[in-house]
Amino acid sequence: MKAYLTYFKLKFITGLQYRSAAWAGIATQFFFGFVYIMVYVAFYESGGRQLPMSLHQVITYLWLNQALLALINQFSRDQELFQMVKDGTISYELARPKNLYFMWFFKVLGQRLSNVTLRFFPLLIVTSVLPNPYNLGLPCSFIHFLLFFLSLVLGTLLVTSLVVLYPIITLFTMNEKGIINLVITISDILSGLVVPIPFFPIILQKISSCLPFQYISDLPFRIYIGNVNIEFGIFGIFIQTIWLIILIIVGSLLMKKGLKRIVVQGG
Repeated sequence: MKAYLTYFKLKFITGLQYRSAAWAGIATQFFFGFVYIMVYVAFYESGGRQLPMSLHQVITYLWLNQALLALINQFSRDQELFQMVKDGTISYELARPKNLYFMWFFKVLGQRLSNVTLRFFPLLIVTSVLPNPYNLGLPCSFIHFLLFFLSLVLGTLLVTSLVVLYPIITLFTMNEKGIINLVITISDILSGLVVPIPFFPIILQKISSCLPFQYISDLPFRIYIGNVNIEFGIFGIFIQTIWLIILIIVGSLLMKKGLKRIVVQGG
């Protein structure tokens, strides 16, 4: 475990050096956050029907999405891992007496945590002092906050296990496009990054509940704003844990199978 934590630490420290990229990301996330908020404000002001979330709940949900985007998004991939598969430098990784799946897992986790560390606090501070209802609201209760934190930790591990699957699939396809881009597009929609899940048609909500994507960000955020009760939150955390175990097992098995057929050319 110490060796894997070293990989995590190296990736985390390396990621903290890209401060200019972090400031650019903060500006971009502020911009898109306000754009989304203006759209929902106009939508709510049109009135006429009962909605599944209050306006302030939606705005808090959107700010959490933007503040934690570097942590929970599925479209951000570690290009180093893909390049490693394509150019054969994966052979250096195989020379190390460690489990390659968990080496990659901790590398991706370290990169994501370093990215969100640089962006989260500036967004948190600024959005908290905005006038109501455009500000980031407080958690519904202390219990909701504890469940939110636990769910967010599991969601982070869950998205990491998904992202690690992408270079593993490349072991079989030799190209990270195609099916991977399709999965990323679907996961972005069904994880609530585009529209909160409660606004989906009932059939899409049922489909989303059967897939792991909703449990990455939508569940933690809805626990935070109190859109779900304590019992549902605890049940959702249980489902998160099940999906995490499944994805780690699937990823490990695919890695073993992929490494058996890998061919490194050159000399």
